[in-house]
Amino acid sequence: MRQNEAAPGNPLRDSRDRRLPLIAGPCSVVMFGVTGDLARKKLLPAIYDLHNRGLLPPAFGLVGFGRRDWSHDDFADYMRESVEKYARTPFNEHAFEQLRGGLRFVTGAFDDTEAFEELTRVVSELDDSRGTGGNHAFYLSIPPSAFPQVAEQLAQSGLNTPSEHSWRRVVIEKPFGHDLESARELNDIVEKVFKPEEIFRIDHYLGKETVQNLLAFRFANQMFEPVWNSRYVDHVQITMAEDIGIGTRAGYYDGIGTARDVIQNHLLQLLALTAMEEPITFDAAELRNEKEKVLAAVELPEDLAEGTARGQYVGGWQGGEQVNGYLEENGISPDSTTETFAAIKLKVNTRRWAGVPFYLRAGKRLGRRVTEIAIVYKQVPFLPFRDTDTVDLGQNAVVIRVQPDEGVTMRFGSKVPGTQMEVRDVNMDFAYGSTFTEESPEAYERLILDVLRGAPPLFPRQKEVELSWKILDPILEFWDEHMPPAPYRSGTWGPQTAHDMMARDGRTWRRP
Repeated sequence: MRQNEAAPGNPLRDSRDRRLPLIAGPCSVVMFGVTGDLARKKLLPAIYDLHNRGLLPPAFGLVGFGRRDWSHDDFADYMRESVEKYARTPFNEHAFEQLRGGLRFVTGAFDDTEAFEELTRVVSELDDSRGTGGNHAFYLSIPPSAFPQVAEQLAQSGLNTPSEHSWRRVVIEKPFGHDLESARELNDIVEKVFKPEEIFRIDHYLGKETVQNLLAFRFANQMFEPVWNSRYVDHVQITMAEDIGIGTRAGYYDGIGTARDVIQNHLLQLLALTAMEEPITFDAAELRNEKEKVLAAVELPEDLAEGTARGQYVGGWQGGEQVNGYLEENGISPDSTTETFAAIKLKVNTRRWAGVPFYLRAGKRLGRRVTEIAIVYKQVPFLPFRDTDTVDLGQNAVVIRVQPDEGVTMRFGSKVPGTQMEVRDVNMDFAYGSTFTEESPEAYERLILDVLRGAPPLFPRQKEVELSWKILDPILEFWDEHMPPAPYRSGTWGPQTAHDMMARDGRTWRRP
């Protein structure tokens, strides 16, 4: 066998195997908040799926930290239950047993110094028994209010300090503060313990396959980029609609609201990726630089009363069931003014986007669950048809569907079959599910693997976080003082004020 040929039945030794650059090196993950819903439903299954796909090394360990009085075996059983219920890939007994050998659990509270001493011992034991090499990532799946305690304990125990040939990293879940001031305070706390390049801020939307495909769609194809500008684009709509209420999240959601929960991070990140210039490379610094230029160029409406909308769902019918209004949900104060719907009109003051409005909307209890980016084009300057020929012709659009039906739709005019000239809108559709044989990995799979590989392009740095809060803070202040949320019925597409906002510009929201 020649040197560059693969051994039969061993794809990992094939030099053409595209997984090779993606396999993490020896390391462990220490997960705080491991008994929470996010860890149980997303993080633990994602780690198993990575292992099941051959993307984690044999020298891997996972340490759970929590208050429960668990043994290592108890934690392994908990993870197995989580994996069997929520993992994307089929359960493989042999694969799980391999992973199980590196599972550990440390019982303790965030202010328990002895627990962190035990954590230090367990991490060192993994270095010896599993060969993790002193490389450890600390995943803080905990409320921001707990960050100071955990950061201080990691520093006091020396867990944040790597040796000469190893690394330490910290992973932070959103929200990154609740306004600009708190975001800066949070960053100061974390940067006292970890270096900026060791901090990974997770926005799981950036790990979604379709969001990453937006970059390929724009920059790998000659046919789209020339018309991706103000000469041809009339406006852009970015929608994140949920058909569910707040569920059991009342303790988190009330007082936070939709704008802080998803617009400050998810939707402004989608705006930045849609509007940014082509980076020199997809190196982390280059990609982040281009996103930051967009966020720095964002301009708010002159009149926030007309350029924004705020709503709160009331009871109604959805999916054939009668559902409660927000103020009737368990744990919500009857006089709460927290919004469950937010819409904002923004402009990007660059040469490419001068004069093009970007409309962002997000909400709960809307018509259906969908996240999409719609690039809506201007009408052609001249139509050589009779008016009756184009009654059903609208504006061309390119729609990037982020979830749940990932793909891209192009809307354009086509002649209807027949003897007369009649032009009507039709859709050309690309769907991931029917085009590729592989199922797309979950966002957390991609992001956790990038943390372990030290690949930061998909993680916003502090400047992006601060620029996002600079956009949102004036709107939130205006709402608190002048704009209580307007009611909208569950199962509809938001309050009338949101439709009025578009109507003033002679436009309407897309019906996804």
